[in-house]
Amino acid sequence: MQDARQRRPLRSAAKCLATALRVKIVAVENCDARALFQVTTATLFLTALVGMFLGSQSVASSEDADAFAYNRLLGRGMNIGNALEAPSEGAWGVTLKPEYFQAIQDAGFNSVRIPIRWSAHALPEPPYTISPAFFARVDWAIDQALSRKLTAVIDMHHYGEMDQDPVQKAPRLIALWKQIATRYQGRPQALYFELFNEPEDKFTDSLWNEIFPKLLQTIREDNPKRMVIIGPGYWNTFYHLPYLELPQDDRRLIVTFHYYEPMHFTHQAQSWLPGSQAWKGTGWGTAQERDELHENFEKADAWARHNQRPLYLGEFGSSENADIEARVAWTQAVTREAEKLGFSWSYFQFCSNFGVYDTTTRTWNQPLLQTLLDRN
Repeated sequence: MQDARQRRPLRSAAKCLATALRVKIVAVENCDARALFQVTTATLFLTALVGMFLGSQSVASSEDADAFAYNRLLGRGMNIGNALEAPSEGAWGVTLKPEYFQAIQDAGFNSVRIPIRWSAHALPEPPYTISPAFFARVDWAIDQALSRKLTAVIDMHHYGEMDQDPVQKAPRLIALWKQIATRYQGRPQALYFELFNEPEDKFTDSLWNEIFPKLLQTIREDNPKRMVIIGPGYWNTFYHLPYLELPQDDRRLIVTFHYYEPMHFTHQAQSWLPGSQAWKGTGWGTAQERDELHENFEKADAWARHNQRPLYLGEFGSSENADIEARVAWTQAVTREAEKLGFSWSYFQFCSNFGVYDTTTRTWNQPLLQTLLDRN
């Protein structure tokens, strides 16, 4: 914690830097919610940079500030899923188009998370080569995001073989990340790597803690400064944050968790989830339910503060079959709680199930959109 004497030169330097970059400072009282969020994000990022320029902190604490600043650049995001993480693009009804990225940018989001099933497009045996055609498709998706000033996250999604046999499949996972890291080492720092989506089943916390440092080491060979996102085991649930053993010497990490509580509400009547039809009609919004959400986020925040790591709510969302008023209430509670605690977030997902955008009519679900961007 800096005292007032330390903050004064930082503020002065930040103003000078903002002027040099031609950043337009808008009076808070004249900002709408979206503008205020963007100004706050830019200001916090500039403050972190100024702290490094002035050399007023140790190397470790400067890197901490950098990680928090990069997390703020994720801001309010959107998962653009059911496409590249399907067995093949289009198999789950979504084929990425430029207009989807444009719609996300135009709406006012800051980032996109692009789930990717690399394992379905690589050789099963050494050297585990990733398909050049698939790599080119991922290149295109990254370009669509970055060209629109959207921070982009690419992950390792739906690698089910790792969940079933993590020890035997680990060499292939490492080889996949080696190829990805090498290919994208020259890309802007606005591209983040997420190591693995939702380890589960036999991919236990202990095995995850054993394997992910090898992934990180592989990435750092070509990307020493790249922001890397990593979550806990057991479906990236916040309950398992205490079991995540992060390397203390790597401060360019952002920690993610996913939130779908309560499942009977968020996952009601999903055709792919056995038994969920019985949950149809489940509502949300009682005082007890709101208190539980608040307490859950406070637990995640307590872990983050203790470990001095930024948090990214990488997935949250609710079934399209739930009552819209309940969906709005839940989404509002999640996003505002996250923002109050300084978490960045990414809604799951853009279209398809849980979606907030209709690709046929090219229109947003306005109640959800306005809630996500705090325009109600």
